[in-house]
Amino acid sequence: MKIARVESFLVPPRWCFVRVESQDDWVGWGEAIIPKRARAVTGAIADLAENILGRDPDRIEDLVLRMRAGGFFRRGPVLATAMAAIEQALWDLKGHRYGLPVFQFLGGRVRDHVNAYSGIGGDDLKTMIAQAESRVQQGFCGVKLGVPESFHYLEVPERTDRFIQLIAGLRQALGPTIAIAVDFHGRVHRAVARKLAHALVPYDLLWIEEALLPEHDDLQPSVFDGIPINLATGERLVDRWAFKHVLEERRVDIVQPDASITGLFELEKIARMAEAYDVTVAPHCPNGPLCLAATLQVDAVLGNVVWQEYNLGIRDFSQYLENPEALLTDQGRLHTPTGPGLGITINEAAVRQAANGPLVKDPDWQHGDGTYAEW
Repeated sequence: MKIARVESFLVPPRWCFVRVESQDDWVGWGEAIIPKRARAVTGAIADLAENILGRDPDRIEDLVLRMRAGGFFRRGPVLATAMAAIEQALWDLKGHRYGLPVFQFLGGRVRDHVNAYSGIGGDDLKTMIAQAESRVQQGFCGVKLGVPESFHYLEVPERTDRFIQLIAGLRQALGPTIAIAVDFHGRVHRAVARKLAHALVPYDLLWIEEALLPEHDDLQPSVFDGIPINLATGERLVDRWAFKHVLEERRVDIVQPDASITGLFELEKIARMAEAYDVTVAPHCPNGPLCLAATLQVDAVLGNVVWQEYNLGIRDFSQYLENPEALLTDQGRLHTPTGPGLGITINEAAVRQAANGPLVKDPDWQHGDGTYAEW
């Protein structure tokens, strides 16, 4: 059996699906991340396909090594997400060929379900509380919200206090039984991040996510020393080598690898590394159905995964899946899809029909003085 074809499809709202087909008609699907870099990612998928066409799709680790080391210049998020999507598709193909879900290849399940949290939005307290209460009614026991604006290097109290009051009001409305995570999203510079973290301690947050940009992870121990608040990071890190220093230097309490950047098996390896440092895992996944299905296969075999992201804001799986019920939450819990491969069945006709439709792109932000602001 050999790999005959690798295809990519850009589909609304903002997803890139990858299809791998063998010469004897076995098919697997995976997913890449593309915001603002769609042509670069699909080009990388086409380039990496040259490393694996004509080879045995069962030899997944060998194929990943060939894609990773098959060029003198390597790594980086564009190549990583292209490789991750192909790798997911190879696992999906293998699972269908042998009639097994991927988690059976990784040692079998250690859990029956994983708790999910969902994002909430809005820049006023009333909207946030309404969304959070809706999530609680759906059975979620955790929510996450982002900083609704980008802070400059230094800020006046009026702006920082406005955000602190949002968190205070949300905690008061939800009480102590609902977990609240806050995503700084790399939008907050160190001086303001330290100030916000100190002020947010009384509200017992689940974590602060991307408290600083990944390139400033080395500053986290000094910036947040003595502040009793959990730090989470990792959604932009591409492999275990990127996570190695974060773990060794005690920069983080929760790691958040994304299967559409790391790949499925690499996510599992990163989680095993984290376990050796007593660090928990909350996989990043604001993406489409294939990324979620791949992540759930890995969640199933890991004891140190405690939360799974489930972004209701951009989810409309039904048009691309034959079995969308496999990815629905049950009272805030996600169960592992047990069908072969990733456990979901792609509606290929729907994917091909939707391909190259309009995509939602990340916004561009500016500070009041016109300088570029992190989104």
